[in-house]
Amino acid sequence: MKRLLLLGIMSVLFLTACSKSGEVDAMSRYGNTIDDFEVINQEDETYIQDNMEGKVWLVDFIFTHCTTVCPPMTNNMVSVVQDLEDDGVENFGVLSFSVDPKRDTPEQLQEYIKAYHVDELDTEWQFLTGYDYDFIRGFSEKNFKTIVAPPPEGSDQVTHGTSFYLIDENGKILKDYSGVDSGDKRFPKEEIVEDVKKLTKNL
Repeated sequence: MKRLLLLGIMSVLFLTACSKSGEVDAMSRYGNTIDDFEVINQEDETYIQDNMEGKVWLVDFIFTHCTTVCPPMTNNMVSVVQDLEDDGVENFGVLSFSVDPKRDTPEQLQEYIKAYHVDELDTEWQFLTGYDYDFIRGFSEKNFKTIVAPPPEGSDQVTHGTSFYLIDENGKILKDYSGVDSGDKRFPKEEIVEDVKKLTKNL
């Protein structure tokens, strides 16, 4: 009996040691490390995958001429960042990849940033462009399992996913969240905030 009790206590201690408070389990379709990339940001400066090292990141795919899902997506991301900043969370940032890089010049991205008051935030938020359409289509599909498709005939609206993605400090893609309320899916702001807090706790 004593031996069984001792084994039980040891098992509990082992499980506790393996369950770090700073961990967020990866969804089964993720767990991959984001590919290397070299692009430019809103300041017309080169931005590469290595710049992500040591921070937790939220990622989305948007474009500045979007008239449907991008405005609420960006507003929702701003809301997440504001909550994290209010709670004193550091060592995280946001990457917004343009799915319309031909039109989304650095100057155009800066206008978008001002329109959504992103420039009033303290958090690093990179708006990325400087590549062609084929790059972003392949990059989004391979790394984030999401689509980017050209506008349908008679439209200038690029088709793209509305998810936010969580990446840890080592570049590992962990999970996605709905970036907008759509159908039976809801934008889970509290979950996103808590997950970022868990990952940044020991950074």
